[in-house]
Formats: sequence, structure tokens, C-alpha cells
Amino acid sequence: MTGFFKNLFLYSAGHTYSNLSRLFLRLFTGIMFLQLCIRQMLNFEEIVPTFDGLMGMSPEASMTILVVVELLCAVCIMLGFLTRLAVLFPLGLMLFAENLVMSAGETVPNQLFNFQPGYPVMFIGIFIYMLLAGPGKISLDYIIAAHFTESPADEAVIDQA
Repeated sequence: MTGFFKNLFLYSAGHTYSNLSRLFLRLFTGIMFLQLCIRQMLNFEEIVPTFDGLMGMSPEASMTILVVVELLCAVCIMLGFLTRLAVLFPLGLMLFAENLVMSAGETVPNQLFNFQPGYPVMFIGIFIYMLLAGPGKISLDYIIAAHFTESPADEAVIDQA
């Protein structure tokens, strides 16, 4: 019986599935972020009148750009394509959303994101993890990088992913 528990703990402590874990986290986060984007697309006509334009643009143009970039970033995150770059915009957006949630209560911009306190912080933590850990071997980034390996030093760098 003790041999069973010994093998169980040795196996569970020694074997990791980091690439599969990163795939799951990318898919989960991408789907959650895609859900946010779809909610904004469905409520576009209600959101635009309450949304201030960004950088001097009209509210319609700002919301359109925001939704398109959210959609593209969510798809890139799920596919593992330019993952570290694709995470930067959503990370900034969630920092902005958390600032709105914590600073203002029931203001009009706060209703745009319709978040509870702590929800953007969850995304922030996941996006920071993705920045640090990278997409893993089950990603388009890895496939593209493997295609460009020319030397044993390049292969060593890729194998550590």
C-alpha cells in the first residue's frame, strides 16, 4: 500500500504537462476574452452612445477598433500565434478596466465592461503568466520557430520552450 502512494506522489511530482497546460490556459483565456468581445458586439448600439472616443476618434470608430482588436487578440491567443504580442493589448485593456471598476462604481464606462471587482485582475494574472511562460510547444509560434531553426544552438533554444 505504501508503494502505491509512493509511486503516486513520485509520478505526480515528477511528471509535468506544461505544454498541454499552456494550451488549455490559452484556449480557456481566449474563449473567455472572445465571450467579452461578442458581448460588446451584441450590445454595440447601446454601448457607443455612452462611450467616449479614444485618442480623438469618434465613439463608433473607437468601439469598432476595440472590438476588432479584441477579436484578433483572442484568436491569436487561442492559436498560439504571436502570443506574447497578442497578450499586450488585452493586458492593457484589463488594467484600464480594473481602474474603472475600482475607481467609479456604476458609471457609464464601467457598464461598458460589466465587470465585478476582481474579474479583470484574473485576466491580468493570466496575461502576465502568458507573457512570462510563452505559448508552449503546442502552438503556431513553436511550429514557425521550428521551421526557422538552422543550427544546433537554435534547436537547443526551441527545445527549452
